Amino acid sequence: MSSTPLPVPGGTMAPPHGDAWLRSPVGLGRAVAVLLGVVVVVGLFSIWAGVKVYDVTGTIVTGEAGEAGEAVQRDAVHADSVMAAVGVVQVASLVATVVVYLVWFHRVRINAEVFDPFGHEMGRAWTGWGWFVPVVNLWFPRRIMLNTWDASRPAGTRTSHGLVNAWWVMWTITLFVGRAGFESYRKAETATELYVAVGDVLFADVTGVVAAVLAILVVLRLTRMQNEKALRGPVPPGEPVPAAVRDHR
Repeated sequence: MSSTPLPVPGGTMAPPHGDAWLRSPVGLGRAVAVLLGVVVVVGLFSIWAGVKVYDVTGTIVTGEAGEAGEAVQRDAVHADSVMAAVGVVQVASLVATVVVYLVWFHRVRINAEVFDPFGHEMGRAWTGWGWFVPVVNLWFPRRIMLNTWDASRPAGTRTSHGLVNAWWVMWTITLFVGRAGFESYRKAETATELYVAVGDVLFADVTGVVAAVLAILVVLRLTRMQNEKALRGPVPPGEPVPAAVRDHR
């Protein structure tokens, strides 16, 4: 995972991650943003369906159904069916988004190596595996994103990590709460258990929508930074660094 330069004949240093080539991330970035937009829309619909299940289940739990108990039970079954159907659409949209996102993530990482060959702590393979290997998936993707972000910023400037950090916090919350909520929802056998589980799923859906919106902003911002940096071309040697940047070093 080290980015230590490797010596080569002639006294120069070889890029630690191999040769890198610059390719436009714009098309992929837009595609990822659109797919994440679909995830947001589906997530909002899932929240609506979850609220319906939550309300109906709450009525059953509190015993307020009264003489309309059978009708409420039918409403609960219908709402549960809608929520299950939305869940299938959520999975499908998420899988499609993940595939395109990983292609984009790999591309911007390689582009970042063109901008800064020695500013990356992890190998390229972790742009994919880092999301799926247990434990390390809690920080590897963020670390790779931050290295890529820093390499892609305009020369002589500083860019905040606030947007990336906000996205990552919401993503990890969604990951943990969502997993627990859907597991409890799957195992729920009583109205009370279902009521509690739906509440957890709703919370996960809300954080998931927020995480997806933040992910759109991250993707568009990083894509724009890389495109502008590529169009600007190499920084002339000896170009002065703004005083505001020097003061913060």
